[in-house]
Amino acid sequence: MRIAIPKETHPGENRVPITPDHAKKLCKLGASLVIESGLGAGSGFTDAEYTEAGATVSQDRAELFGSADLLLRLRKPELEEVKLMQRGCIHISYLDPFNEHELVNALKEQGVTALSMEMIPRTTRSQKMDALSSQANLAGYVMVIEAATHLPRIFPMMMTPAGTLKPANVFVIGAGVAGLQAIATAKRLGAKVTAFDTRPVVAEQVQSLGAKFLEIDLGETGETAGGYAKELTPEQVAIQRQAQKDVIAKSDVVITTAQVFGRKPPVLVTRDMVEGMAPGSVIVDMAAETGGNVEGSVPNEIV
Repeated sequence: MRIAIPKETHPGENRVPITPDHAKKLCKLGASLVIESGLGAGSGFTDAEYTEAGATVSQDRAELFGSADLLLRLRKPELEEVKLMQRGCIHISYLDPFNEHELVNALKEQGVTALSMEMIPRTTRSQKMDALSSQANLAGYVMVIEAATHLPRIFPMMMTPAGTLKPANVFVIGAGVAGLQAIATAKRLGAKVTAFDTRPVVAEQVQSLGAKFLEIDLGETGETAGGYAKELTPEQVAIQRQAQKDVIAKSDVVITTAQVFGRKPPVLVTRDMVEGMAPGSVIVDMAAETGGNVEGSVPNEIV
């Protein structure tokens, strides 16, 4: 089997779908592995490391797509790239299939079997393949570090001869994998953390990390069989917005991680809430790339 791995072209994308160590394992199993030159540059891996593992390096991106039996990548392909794939090829990546209807149809018409990493269920058997949760875990950590970097004050309480600095107030919306990691990281940095999730069942997890769980009566909510939050009604979203408005106004940092599987994320922080925060406050919107939880947020930009 010829396995091809093209270089990611999305701005700021430094991740790779395979490291030299894992490339070596595939080659030992008899696979013919071809990577595009510069594949691992953003992650600190050289072409030489991949060739030492048994892979071949290609400079021809079009040939890479056209000759592959199996294509591995992180981001979804461009429509022009789908046309380069041979019939019968298997393509594995994040696909966002619920929103990328044109892309899914193009893959179907090309005769490509596409496997979406988002669709791997959250079960014990598939845990090692749960890339979504793995990346969410890292994202939760990074969001807090980014917030701490841009906040013009420190996170922990600090007693000095000149006086005592109070801890920063951090509000985390959404206590899934990313949210729980954000809570844990903010607590480790010494912040005072409050969190909210539409699933009451996660309140105990939030409290076990030392954070306060914001109680909001939304009526009947819950989670899907895969552990994701169910979509709220417009009335429930309005209740949540109103209940968290005061908390947001008093927060130094707001981190939003609310996602609804297969749908656009809900807008939970409105422009007037943002304007009600103190100057210098920081909001990090993890859902910005798929629509955003914060009104006015722009993916990969500081606004």
